[in-house]
Amino acid sequence: MNIPVSYSLLRQLFDRRGLLAIASGILIALSFPTPGLSFLAWIALIPLLIALEESSPRTAFRVGMTCGISAYALILYWLNIVFTQYGHLPWSVSIPVYLLLVLWLAMFYGLSTGVARLGELIGIKAAFTLPVAWVAFDFIRSFLFSGFAWAMLGHSQFRTLPLIQIADLAGVYGITLLIVLANIVLHRVLRAVSGAGVPYPVKSLAILLMLLIGTLFYGFDRLTVNGVSSTKPIRVALIQGNIPQDVKWSPAFRERTMDTYERLTREAAKGGVDLIVWPESAVPFFFQDEPLQAERIRNLAKEMNSFLLFGSPAHELRNGKSTFLNSAFMLSPRGETLGRADKLHLVPLGEYVPLGRFLTFINKLVVGIGDFSPGERAIPLDMGSTKLGIQVCYEVIFPELARQYVQAGARVLVAITNDAWFGRSSAPYQHLAISTFRAIETRTPLIRAANTGVTAIVDQNGHIRTMTGIFAEGFRTGEIQPGIGRSLYLTIGDAPAWLCVLVTAGIALLAWLKRKNITTL
Repeated sequence: MNIPVSYSLLRQLFDRRGLLAIASGILIALSFPTPGLSFLAWIALIPLLIALEESSPRTAFRVGMTCGISAYALILYWLNIVFTQYGHLPWSVSIPVYLLLVLWLAMFYGLSTGVARLGELIGIKAAFTLPVAWVAFDFIRSFLFSGFAWAMLGHSQFRTLPLIQIADLAGVYGITLLIVLANIVLHRVLRAVSGAGVPYPVKSLAILLMLLIGTLFYGFDRLTVNGVSSTKPIRVALIQGNIPQDVKWSPAFRERTMDTYERLTREAAKGGVDLIVWPESAVPFFFQDEPLQAERIRNLAKEMNSFLLFGSPAHELRNGKSTFLNSAFMLSPRGETLGRADKLHLVPLGEYVPLGRFLTFINKLVVGIGDFSPGERAIPLDMGSTKLGIQVCYEVIFPELARQYVQAGARVLVAITNDAWFGRSSAPYQHLAISTFRAIETRTPLIRAANTGVTAIVDQNGHIRTMTGIFAEGFRTGEIQPGIGRSLYLTIGDAPAWLCVLVTAGIALLAWLKRKNITTL
């Protein structure tokens, strides 16, 4: 399989502009876990902005795309672990598929810089156009062709709690806009200081300082507000079985898997807990079809006198056809099945093959049972004192799903995942970083049970109160206070991001019309 790369793009990669763009991409990648040098995000775009000076819109697109290629090639290196080690694809297929995704994501960087340059040519300052365009294209890539809302600039700041509290107003996009604006202002300051004959960006600097001061003031205020309900706290136990991916679905390993979860559950629940959570697909069989194994799990819930939530594949009839689902079941302290939540947003190539009739050379990359179908709607599971919004693995990266659950009455978000197929890479930590924003956006605590890590408890402010390492057997326990289900983001959703899309489209249209008029004259 060959991926055509134009000569001009290759040349762009290695000229002065290209090298500066690559430097920006490297700095962006380093700001994400791991190593997680989040402060680099605030200066990462400066080399890119130098490369964009006096460029045409077409060159700006190529420079931006070069930056995106270097950033995502480093951030998503772990895809090759997924493809080769667990998907059993040869390197000759893995590398092209990985590069296709990198090029796809890099294109949005290119579109951002291209539109920003168009705006500059018609007299609109980059301090306005680039942050707006960057947010617009980040938002578009979050839903276009299934969407991939991974590693947006704002996600790099997940540890800086006072800064990211504005996620309950505008989602992660508000933080991304601030980061891009800060890079532009710092670039302009450096140009002015260097004696390039450029005036100091007094207005832009004043606007940036006001936004940062306002953001931090709001953030510290939110951190001191009691944004939880007055209901009784819930004692939770999150179990990390650390079941190897290559034996997870082996019938010969089933008994050992169940023994592991039983042992860890009894140890975690010694002091008494209200809710026990096992990870995605913790039960390596169809809970619906295995009465003896199902009774074993029901008896455990009775013994612990706790609600027990666990991942299991499920099936149901839809239009006369058997449909497979990636699901979570919840048992009561009496061992009764209280409900099932089905995964709503499936992983392309992992749980189904998009355009499978044409992509016949790609099998599903995660060992499972047939192609899965998505659940039909967000249904919280009721444990009496509160309702739980269940997000399975990958779907926690999509903010609209968390919103749907909280709007439907969930006051605790539960993320269950199996990150074993990421291997020993930075991906589990990137996954955790993204999930913390769901708690802030909805002002709802999030608990996360992962097969091989990272298992964690995140409060309504995005603070990770406890977490495990990866590839270690264990558990985490703690108390969580259900959220109140109120935030501006819950009400308006991604309206600010949509506004950025409209403004970006308007800039591009205005630039096209002006160019057309000039050509006509």
